[in-house]
Amino acid sequence: MSDQSRPYRTAAVIPAAGRGVRLGPGAPKALRALNGTPMLIHAVRAMAASRAVSLVVVVAPPDGAPEVKNLLDEHALPERTDYLVVPGGDTRQESVRLGLEALPDNITVVLVHDAARPLVPVDTVDAVVEAVRDGAPAVVPALPLADTVKQVEPRPKGEPEPVVATPERAQLRAVQTPQGFDRDTLVRAHETVAVDGEGATDDAGLVERLGAPVVVVPGHEEAFKVTRPLDLVLAEAVLARRRANDGF
Repeated sequence: MSDQSRPYRTAAVIPAAGRGVRLGPGAPKALRALNGTPMLIHAVRAMAASRAVSLVVVVAPPDGAPEVKNLLDEHALPERTDYLVVPGGDTRQESVRLGLEALPDNITVVLVHDAARPLVPVDTVDAVVEAVRDGAPAVVPALPLADTVKQVEPRPKGEPEPVVATPERAQLRAVQTPQGFDRDTLVRAHETVAVDGEGATDDAGLVERLGAPVVVVPGHEEAFKVTRPLDLVLAEAVLARRRANDGF
């Protein structure tokens, strides 16, 4: 797909330092098994499946880099891709920044991908990379919303919440990953946009604050985020269907 004469080299950064509290007690979310293989390995393979991606950087829990490196070494990964593990920070934003700092100079396109989206199809990854190569500084895969959305005035848990507005659903999209960026734009966003508290959970949002354009390309229903026990059930079902269809 990619013309080797073009001066583009793409790396994927996977922040995987979070605990994943919504899935309950146990291992960090990225290390939870999905069909017997840690979710993180599925996510790494999903990035490496794209021929455009020459490097995958996994940002590990601050004290867990050796464990994650051993994990990558134990599983069969595409050999044409390089892999790097770096220790992360206290927030997702800090972890992404540490991943960016570990990139070689010749990387021009950066994908940032959630470890908790282990099943994103390669066509979606390629579409994001192509849109960046075609000149977009930031690209987000996204889907139309199936549900009507209400804006509410938040109340303590369990209390009825007053509805403030009903946004026009046709204008809304549910954002997925990998999000793709011109490297210099993303680095500048991380350097210049200050975010309080938990930090940014959406890298494209940082770029928006710079005033740089962000575009949306079609996402995929299988790029859903695994955050609740029910999502694990769905993910196992997707993998079972793929094995039946593809024999892998």
